[in-house]
Amino acid sequence: MRIVTDEKLVSRNRKLAQYLFFISFGLLGIGLFVAGRQIQPENEIDVALGLILPPLILVLAYGLTYFSVRTTNLWVRQPRPETAIAEGLKGLSSKSVLYNYYHFPARHVLICPQGIFAMVTRYQDGRFVNQGDKWQKQSGIGGKIASLFRFDSIGNPTADAYRAAQHVQGIFKSMGKDVEVQPLVVFVDPRVNLVVNDPVVPVCHTNVKHELSLKQYIYDLGKPQAMPLTQEELDSFEEQSVKA
Repeated sequence: MRIVTDEKLVSRNRKLAQYLFFISFGLLGIGLFVAGRQIQPENEIDVALGLILPPLILVLAYGLTYFSVRTTNLWVRQPRPETAIAEGLKGLSSKSVLYNYYHFPARHVLICPQGIFAMVTRYQDGRFVNQGDKWQKQSGIGGKIASLFRFDSIGNPTADAYRAAQHVQGIFKSMGKDVEVQPLVVFVDPRVNLVVNDPVVPVCHTNVKHELSLKQYIYDLGKPQAMPLTQEELDSFEEQSVKA
């Protein structure tokens, strides 16, 4: 399997996560300093600034902290999705190609003899229940509080996977190619506990030993046939999407 990853984007977002962390941490320090400084009651400007600046800095620091944690979760947190998917698909046909971070909202696109797949990934651990197109995290009060501070709400992976597949399908339509792009939800954290009932979109895990193994799902689709794209079409797709 050939793997094509936007390494520049990965590196840039990792650095961004670091910058956001230090900036948000610095703002919190400034906020504490401003809040603790002595206000001169006779100075109206000083009083006004003393009342306005602390909450303003706090809101700004909270916003930056949120983006810092979210960016860290997506671009720094281990295991890395592109690595986990590649490991989980070892042994797939050498004709297969995995594209990472070129086709947002499809974070990963797999083109292989079994078909074309638009994948959205989830890094969360814990216990999740998927019933049809509904998702729910099952945890106690402590887990919910921890999730609140980690800013790691799972959202709706099913809806995200549909949007990802439609986006990739739109790329092919612009090329004059009518092919089916299948949505997939892929989890990467080995600690996650998944309960899946009648999923609208297939739910998989990168671990080959998991009962929802991504690799096994691909194999269960049937004996590999010819690639869904000719080499010329694949080159054209890559030129439009990767080299743009």
